[in-house]
Amino acid sequence: MTAVAIKMYTQEEYLELERAAEHKSEYYRGEIFAMSGARFNHNRIKENLSIEIGGFLKGKNCESLSSDMLVHIPENTLYTYPDLLIVCGKPEFLDDHLDTLLNPSVIVEVLSPSTGSYDQGKKFYLYQSLKSLTEYVLVDSQQVGAQVYRKSDDGVWFVSSAAYDIGGTIKIGHIGLALQMTTIYGQTISLM
Repeated sequence: MTAVAIKMYTQEEYLELERAAEHKSEYYRGEIFAMSGARFNHNRIKENLSIEIGGFLKGKNCESLSSDMLVHIPENTLYTYPDLLIVCGKPEFLDDHLDTLLNPSVIVEVLSPSTGSYDQGKKFYLYQSLKSLTEYVLVDSQQVGAQVYRKSDDGVWFVSSAAYDIGGTIKIGHIGLALQMTTIYGQTISLM
């Protein structure tokens, strides 16, 4: 039996391929990872959050962007597409293509069966290298549950808000928004 060699790419090669690709992929330390589609509840939750957060931020110094905005973390080479992000102040980009953001303030990931462990573990660890990041929000797509992790002034991450029943609320403190679980999970199938 022979081992299959993994093709390694430079960040520049990845960006060139990604900008021409029909499907999204992520990059980490030379490897490119294809992204799969999401199930109904994942998309419904993401849409609910996008509507609620986007409406709340209208006319303010922060804005929300959905899963087509690529985020890059130079410290660890990760290029990734968060489900939703919030950027406050002036957006900073990798280059003049304006397709790769460097300074998100809040990142929201909707947990799915295929990526949930990664989003809660390694990806969260990699996100912590973003100096601009103040909060990380995880929302479960298989059962009612959400947590907001916040970075303290001394750089320690802690759970600042959590809810595990449909009557609960989570708070994204960075923008001062309380989100009811009924709103997050509205129109999902078999979760309410």
